[in-house]
Amino acid sequence: MSNYHYDEYEMEDVDDEMDEGFRSTDAPASDSDGDEYDDYSSSRKSDTSAAQARKGRDIQGIPWDRLNITREKYRQTRLEQYKNYENVPHSGEGLGKDCKPTEKGASYYDFIRNSKSVKSTILHFQLRNLVWATSKHDVYLMSHYSVIHWSSLVCKKREVLNVSGHVAPSEKHAGSLLEGFSQTQVSTLAVKDNLLVAGGFQGELICKHLDRRGVSFCSRTTYDDNAITNAVEIYVTPSGAVHFTASNNDCGVRDFDMEKYQLSKHFCFPWPVNHTSLSPDGKLLTIVGDNREGLLVDSRTGKTVTSLGGHLDFSFASAWHPDGVTLATGNQDKTCRVWDARNLSKSVAVLKGNLGAIRSIRYTSDGKYMAIAEPADFVHVYDVKSGYVREQEIDFFGEISGISFSPDTESLFIGVWDRTYGSLLEYGRRRNYSYLDSLI
Repeated sequence: MSNYHYDEYEMEDVDDEMDEGFRSTDAPASDSDGDEYDDYSSSRKSDTSAAQARKGRDIQGIPWDRLNITREKYRQTRLEQYKNYENVPHSGEGLGKDCKPTEKGASYYDFIRNSKSVKSTILHFQLRNLVWATSKHDVYLMSHYSVIHWSSLVCKKREVLNVSGHVAPSEKHAGSLLEGFSQTQVSTLAVKDNLLVAGGFQGELICKHLDRRGVSFCSRTTYDDNAITNAVEIYVTPSGAVHFTASNNDCGVRDFDMEKYQLSKHFCFPWPVNHTSLSPDGKLLTIVGDNREGLLVDSRTGKTVTSLGGHLDFSFASAWHPDGVTLATGNQDKTCRVWDARNLSKSVAVLKGNLGAIRSIRYTSDGKYMAIAEPADFVHVYDVKSGYVREQEIDFFGEISGISFSPDTESLFIGVWDRTYGSLLEYGRRRNYSYLDSLI
């Protein structure tokens, strides 16, 4: 993974007129900390509801009728001029013939609300796992130095953790760094049930139980110069113990036991690890990073079982289907590859993005849908049963900080970073209740 903060590598300004047009609206012009807590009522007024969208309002509130460019023209400009970051030159141009044609136009999740009072932010341009839903109404995300909880039920936010100052554990556990950290730059985040884990640029790990006051555990994975925490995954073992894995730029994957608050495993690989995901049965780990090939390794020993070949650049995303047979990887070559763990000689599907790298992948807990996020503007939701042939393409403008399905599959949240139109998009699962209507 490259050692750049987000603002060191941004998309080129594709249209100055559009940019000025955005700034001329009633939305705040700056993305400073002060904007984060603008007057709540004014933020609510600029939100977009499903009813307003049905009447023709842009879901992000962009006033296209007042701008000197149409939405269609600006979309075309973005597609032509967005600069995809590549570690391997021209990697995004070489896989056209391998990509599966898809049928667009499906609607699996309906637009519910765009909340501009929630400003989702990004620290590192390659790391986009900063939005996590713990229920269909509860979502956690990074906003500058704060982890924010947003309730879509009452449309209110609250700060859960602030890392701008000094953070130290309020509980004593062997191996915990009691002196804590100051001004942690959070590069990645994970939230599951009542556990929140934030990973930092200097290898910091901050663990907080949402039902307790203070921070429970602090650790620094490494004092290496190349220490950034690229990804965190929280999981529950078959015995019910809560663990998490941390993927780091020092080529290490570490497993922490949150019952004992201890490092339980440490595996080393030949290249920086950008993301790991554990199979549903807990036996295999998908390892992807600064290498064209990914790995499947034994989760107990860290020994390589097999490699995953086919991508042309570095990978930053992976996920397992709940069936434990299918897995997916996302790469800077603009593709998501879907694999059958029983036969890994080649991927079963290659799905191509529109703009850039596939930086996040999520399956619904029932396994019916898979969502993949590009760096900006597009989230694709695929019907798994169709063989990933049918898809819903969610189209908007702005960098994507993260995507998350709720555990019950009813909600899909998308974090959007933009100086003017930064927000949290909420979608709800479309259900067919026509059998109920027949009773009325």
